[in-house]
Amino acid sequence: MNLDLWFTYVATVLFLMSTPGPSQLLMLSNSATNGLRRGLFTAAGDLTANFLQMLAAGLGLAALIATSATALTVIKWLGVAYLVYLGVKQILKARVSATQTAPKASRKALWLQGFITSAANPKAVVFFAALFPLFLDGTLPFWPQFAILSVTYLVMDGILLTAYGGSASWLARHLQGPAKLWLDRIGGSFMILAAILLGLKSLRSST
Repeated sequence: MNLDLWFTYVATVLFLMSTPGPSQLLMLSNSATNGLRRGLFTAAGDLTANFLQMLAAGLGLAALIATSATALTVIKWLGVAYLVYLGVKQILKARVSATQTAPKASRKALWLQGFITSAANPKAVVFFAALFPLFLDGTLPFWPQFAILSVTYLVMDGILLTAYGGSASWLARHLQGPAKLWLDRIGGSFMILAAILLGLKSLRSST
């Protein structure tokens, strides 16, 4: 792959990632509540879903998924409902006294949250199918270029999610008492906001 083309791709992805989305908000929430180490399992779930979406795009499944409007809608709104449930649950849990230590979520649960949040946007397959061809050289083999674009995206997304999680975890460690309770409430609100963002994307795509 041409190096100039790769740098253009990196700049494009950075621009696309400049606005926090549902996955970033979930990472903030989970890292603030459970710490960065456990929060990284949320990032791993998100990246796993992204990888599968990229693979689906590379295998030519984007057109099939794009024509299944019913499946898209069902998956999308299940993801929205799941995030609202998690957000409300965390806000209610914040009522626990600041002197008590709330149990941390399991690594499996955190991974699943990250995976579902990302997979709830199945049109990401169509996004990758539309984005990648812009940076592919038709004179070169497809799969090596596809692998470079995919790995680059996953690494960039992973770094960004880690930065979000690290910031939230640091803030949580330095807050005590009522401030910590408010952080938990804000974290739950982030999950609900992530659900709203997913819902708005679904409504826009259906109009």
